[in-house]
Amino acid sequence: MTVIVRDVHAEDAEGFARVRRAALPFMLATAEQLVFDWAHAHPDSHNRPLVAVTEDGVIVGTAQVGIAHDSPEPGIGRVNVYVDPGYLGRGAGTLLLRAGEEHLAEQGARTLYSWVLDAPENLAWAGRRGYSASRSAYFLRLDLATGELPPLQAPPAGVELLTGEDFAADPRPLFELDAVSTADEPGDVAVEMDDYAHWRATVWEHPLFDQALTTVAVVDGVPAAFSAAQTDGLGRYNSGMTGTSPDFRGRGLAKLAKNTSLHRARAAGCTEAFTGNDTGNGPMLAINKWFGYEVGAREVRHVRTIG
Repeated sequence: MTVIVRDVHAEDAEGFARVRRAALPFMLATAEQLVFDWAHAHPDSHNRPLVAVTEDGVIVGTAQVGIAHDSPEPGIGRVNVYVDPGYLGRGAGTLLLRAGEEHLAEQGARTLYSWVLDAPENLAWAGRRGYSASRSAYFLRLDLATGELPPLQAPPAGVELLTGEDFAADPRPLFELDAVSTADEPGDVAVEMDDYAHWRATVWEHPLFDQALTTVAVVDGVPAAFSAAQTDGLGRYNSGMTGTSPDFRGRGLAKLAKNTSLHRARAAGCTEAFTGNDTGNGPMLAINKWFGYEVGAREVRHVRTIG
């Protein structure tokens, strides 16, 4: 089987999403989302999605390639490769990785990060290409159709539970809450969110972002914690981010917001809920275990220095 690697075309979105869902069923992927992401990528990210295509025009592999433009440390790139499980072992992944690395090197990247599913053959594949294992994360799944959720809890005095829709006129307070909550998230690459216009265009207006199911705990009028919801219209719900402002931590507000969001998701007809956690994020793992999430897979981030 002959495979070529090329840049994506708009008409590749459905095939790109199909491969992503097959290789990584714990993440939402739709053609609409991908077209949006490609069109709204930050120019400083030098985003370059790639596909591996057979001689018959079938997309069998994908790569997400770009620069971590929102990191305070320059020269960090990402290259995440996924191949349709039915086409493994035919060289598509190697070609995608090589093309992605060349692009990142041309853009000045010196440190490359890549997520690899935790299976012996995947880890060995990354090791043979010069990548070393770094931190890891879990994909978690919750059955909303038949599973039991913790009962809804009334918010304590002074706390109000709002939805994202309540901030439609001015979502800046949610941007600020997202920024301070994300700043100390576990990860290899630090993130500084300071571009409100880009956040509004790419997060708030993202086709997967569900304002109605996103839940915000407001304390005496101040947004304190939130659980951002994503839905794909296929009954699948994902917790895009759950966080609390440092000034309000230790009060159970993130758990309160997420539980409310999950109940709202089930009432809206969602049947599966997904989320992800760094394996070292003990507090959030404990919260998700309380909700009934189970580990679906483990992913290991790998790093390689080039140049």
